[in-house]
Parts: sequence; structure tokens; C-alpha cells
Amino acid sequence: MTVVDAHHHVWDLSVRDQDWIAPGSPLRRTFTTADLAPQARAAGVDRTVLVQTVTVPEETPEFLALAAGHELIAGVVGWTDLTRPDVADEVARLRELPGGSCLKGIRHQVQGEPDPQWLLRADVRRGLTAVADAGLVYDLVVLPHQLRACVKAADSLPHLTFVLDHLGKPPVASGVLEPWASAVRALAALPNTVCKLSGMVTEADLAAWTIDDLRPYADTVLDAFGPDRLMFGSDWPVCTLAATYGEVLDVARELVGAHDSGRIFEGTAVRVYDL
Repeated sequence: MTVVDAHHHVWDLSVRDQDWIAPGSPLRRTFTTADLAPQARAAGVDRTVLVQTVTVPEETPEFLALAAGHELIAGVVGWTDLTRPDVADEVARLRELPGGSCLKGIRHQVQGEPDPQWLLRADVRRGLTAVADAGLVYDLVVLPHQLRACVKAADSLPHLTFVLDHLGKPPVASGVLEPWASAVRALAALPNTVCKLSGMVTEADLAAWTIDDLRPYADTVLDAFGPDRLMFGSDWPVCTLAATYGEVLDVARELVGAHDSGRIFEGTAVRVYDL
């Protein structure tokens, strides 16, 4: 079975800093597609989606150019300022750049916004509407307390597909399910929402996590979204804080078990991101 990795990153610290990476972290080095490709191929991954890391306008054109000449990267989730008045024109400009056809979605680090209602602001809503009108999807990187705003945003924009990254970052290390689980179920009740089975190992105890720690959270999204609205993502190289690329994929396969028939590991990503 071929696999689509619907969520990974690359960065080059000689080009720009990644200020979200803590000093001394193993992540504080350059990670390139040359590092990723042999691991992905060995795991049976034949296509990937490259996701933005920092909120600077230069990164997305760089990622599109990289995707244009790369046999592995089939799509890019980039960044643009949703609040700019000309956001629709900016999205159109990005799609005209080299590799612009690889632009499949937009993401903003909502998890870093102090306003828990940021997604519901009028200027943000205008930007989200432009994303939808361009035929792109919107990736949600949020914390559990922001999920209720995600529900309201998705409900008010039924023509836009919202993709929840990393299950909404549940508190796996604590073992607590609520109120995260109820909020995720409310989001999943909306037909224009999708979830990535990604990022779980880095929300767990990095040094001592077990698959049983992850299972309640995986089971929740499996039940809430179903395999037609779940997709696998490695979250490489962030995942390497807790597991190798291959381990992340193996764990996802075990957690999914008989629920999948190629949808979670390929079909959903191909459909949602139009790969």
C-alpha cells in the first residue's frame, strides 16, 4: 500500500531562524528534503504535503519552488496574512509563481494568537473566504481551548474545508480527554472538517510514551471523523523529538488497525488536497 504523508516540514537555518525552536533543542539544525526522502521511501511513502513553519511571506514561494522540482512533494500548505485587504490577490499571485499549482492550502499559527476568538474576527473571516474562493483548504493548528472557535468558524463557512492538524493538540501526557474530546466531536459533526492523525507522540511524554497513551485520542478522532475524514501525517522532523519517522508510521498503522482501507494513509489526503 502506498502512503501519503500529509504533514511534514523542512527548514534551513542558514536562510532564516525558526524562532519557535528552543535553544539547545535537537530540532535546532537544518532539515531538508534530502534528509526526509530516504526515510519516507523506506516507509512506503510516495507523496507528501509540505507545511509552513513560520509566518513570513518569503517561505511559501520557496516551498512552491521546491515542490515544483521534487518527485516526493505533491502539495504545499503555505502561509499568507489572512488579514491583509488584498488577500485574494495575494493568493492568486502565489498560484502564478513557479510551483504555484502545488499550493493546496493555507495555515496560520493560530495556536500562538492570544485572542481565543481570532478565527472569528471579521478581517480573518474575509481572508478565510478568499482561501475558499481560491479552491484551497485551511489547516488549523490550534490548542484545545481554541477548538470552540474552530467549530464556529467552520460552521459559518461551509464552503471551506478545515483540516485540523495534530488532533487539536490534546493533552496526551496528562491522559486527560475532556474538554478536548467534546470539542473535537463538535468540530467533526460539521461535514466540511477533516483531521490529521499526526503530532500525537510529541504531545505525550517524549521519553516514555506508549501506544496505549495515544490510543484514547486516536480512538476519539476515528469515531468522530471516520476514515473518510482522517489522514496520516508524520509531523517530521518535529516527531523526531519522540520517535523516528518509521516508528510514527508504524504506530499510526497499529492505532488505525482494521478501520483503514487506504483512506487514512492515502485516499483522504489525495481527495482533500487534490494531489
